[in-house]
Amino acid sequence: MTASVLILTGPPGSGKSTVADLLARQAPMPAVHIHSDDFYDRFIKSGFVKPWLEEAHAQNVAVTGALVAAAFAYAKGGYWTIVDGIVGSWFLEPYRAASRTSGIALDYVVLRPGDAATNIGRVQGRSEMGLKDAPVIRELFAQFSSLGPLESHVVDSGLGPPQDVAETVRAGLRLGRFRLGAD
Repeated sequence: MTASVLILTGPPGSGKSTVADLLARQAPMPAVHIHSDDFYDRFIKSGFVKPWLEEAHAQNVAVTGALVAAAFAYAKGGYWTIVDGIVGSWFLEPYRAASRTSGIALDYVVLRPGDAATNIGRVQGRSEMGLKDAPVIRELFAQFSSLGPLESHVVDSGLGPPQDVAETVRAGLRLGRFRLGAD
């Protein structure tokens, strides 16, 4: 395994943070787990806009730029870097551009937790989640429900325990299943 960037994404409640933590802790090389929520919740001290709202676009572009810069800086330093957050195909271009410029490989994995009802139940059942609004959760789930050419990057995170999901991701990474081209 060489230094690269893995975007581990999916709707809220899909298991991103748990699986990212497992992957990073069990990596065969130095690894970094970047939790994108920190770039919103911890770093933005005033002027925060909920990222799923239309008026959050400029904020989301700025946060994406910070995430890309951090991820590729770690990877350039020799770390396998896992970006854990809601990164839909609509925000992949900055990552692809950084991959092209740096020559650092980029993988994209979408965790999808079964159906929308299961997903809503998972999110609403987590006390640490600030998001409880079922229509918003359903919309975020829907954004990852039909990925066209990226559908092969989906792992069903509802089929087993997080360790099994992490192993499915590792196996796919070994096979190159989740590699994104620079285009």
